[in-house]
Amino acid sequence: MSTFGSKRLVVGAHYGLRDWLAQRVTAVLMALFTIAVLARFLMPGELGYDHWAGVFAPQWMKLLTFVAILSLAYHAWVGVRDIWMDYVKPVGLRLALQVFSIVWLLGCAGWAIQVLWRL
Repeated sequence: MSTFGSKRLVVGAHYGLRDWLAQRVTAVLMALFTIAVLARFLMPGELGYDHWAGVFAPQWMKLLTFVAILSLAYHAWVGVRDIWMDYVKPVGLRLALQVFSIVWLLGCAGWAIQVLWRL
């Protein structure tokens, strides 16, 4: 039997790299989306609803917007979940906050996608 080294139980260590990478990938996707929207929005034309709807008219832009909405929801989930895990110690309260966060983010993503489909 070894007499050196620690026997501490590491809980949640598997989240670190995966969450770090997820935050970076979703941030890059959202940045690319922002650049694409700005490029399309700054095209010449009269500013108004028709111009704004025209930005999202092409199918590739709707797909890019859909990916950006999902990226934003997942990016927010990773961040909020980490906050709940780090700062809320009572397990029941933490679980309730996580469930509320999931429902809220799914609702927001669903609403955003519904708005996108109306254009």
